[in-house]
Amino acid sequence: MLRAHEELAAAFAGPPPALLVDLNTDGPGTARLVLDRARELAPGHELMARFESGLTHAAAEIAAGRLDVSFGYVAGLAPALRARLAHHPVRYEPLAVLLPEEHPLAALESVPLDALAGEAVYAGAGNPRTLEWTGLARELFAGRGIVVAPPAPVAIGKEEFGRVMAKTRNPVLVTVGFLDMPGCVKRPLVDPVPLSPLSLVWRAGLRHPGLDALLRAADELRAAHRWLELPPDHWLPAALTPGPRAG
Repeated sequence: MLRAHEELAAAFAGPPPALLVDLNTDGPGTARLVLDRARELAPGHELMARFESGLTHAAAEIAAGRLDVSFGYVAGLAPALRARLAHHPVRYEPLAVLLPEEHPLAALESVPLDALAGEAVYAGAGNPRTLEWTGLARELFAGRGIVVAPPAPVAIGKEEFGRVMAKTRNPVLVTVGFLDMPGCVKRPLVDPVPLSPLSLVWRAGLRHPGLDALLRAADELRAAHRWLELPPDHWLPAALTPGPRAG
């Protein structure tokens, strides 16, 4: 009886509101691929992109009800915040380094991780929106002679980010899908291949056809591209995103 009542109420409630989906940046990447496929799977529902530049900030917005979904390294969030979210693993994203064109390592096709010894690599230090990313970088660099570069002004958007990085000339830790930047080259990191666990993250208890489409899209793409397969020589943070779908 209760189920029938809920179905009747849903029938008269009209379409659900737009689902607000944070992609972190407005460039290409895994999150954009998942969103594009979800829109194909759910053409009758509105999935609106947002660009919050960091899961730490986006997760707080999700918990507060101002955002619905994001992507990122969920295990890097504070436990109290993480407890208010549900998540689903999507990909182990290989990491890369963004180098000024004149940097000595720019001539390499790939950069061994230990070749960055002595470098100060930018990883969002000082940006309260990206604490999980800076934490992952510190763990990756520990014991390798690599330091996290000091804070730089928080830049939103490709143009501003490029302008600020052009002043510091520091290498930048990014994913392999990070957008190309003028005056820079992007090189995958190897020996080992560092991986960042990327998950789809949403508010615990959220129900929405758009979320269902995102989960289907993530699973399709994950299987097709073998996103959770690990290369033989790899590195993962100690706090891995927990197993299958939570919540």
